[in-house]
Amino acid sequence: MTASDSAAPAATEVLPVEQYVASLPKKRMAAGVLFRDKAGRVLLLQPSYKPNWEIPGGAVEADESPWETAARELTEELGWERPLGRLLVVDYVRPQDSRPEGVVFVFDGGVLDETELVGMVFPDGEILSAGFHTMAEAREKLKPLLADRLVAALRAAEQGTTALCEQGQRVA
Repeated sequence: MTASDSAAPAATEVLPVEQYVASLPKKRMAAGVLFRDKAGRVLLLQPSYKPNWEIPGGAVEADESPWETAARELTEELGWERPLGRLLVVDYVRPQDSRPEGVVFVFDGGVLDETELVGMVFPDGEILSAGFHTMAEAREKLKPLLADRLVAALRAAEQGTTALCEQGQRVA
């Protein structure tokens, strides 16, 4: 037996924290707010920059929490400053098109009266119109993934729960 045969195995190399963190997978995040009226219709926004409609919300920016995002987007898109309700949906979204995987949060905005939409002015021109729609109407205006997510959000709001979803479908 030689001296090299009795040597201890090489220790696992430990990366510096910055290098380790840089090697972790990146996920995009977005946050939105579900508003509904007394009839159970959902508030949808017509964006000026794409054909499909949305709920108030958008991408989480660097160093911003999902709830800060939702509040910021309400102000930017609708000029509203109001408290958010509880978390209704956490939805894992697989990579699609050219987008990486992501996590989408939907918060409860509560029940609004149609009069709260009368005379709305959209501050930045990003939104063309807003209105309440049944889920059947919403399915015609939304991407299927968002429509499925809204069904889960409505059910969570009714049941007082938070829905864990994957691709808009409840998993738990």
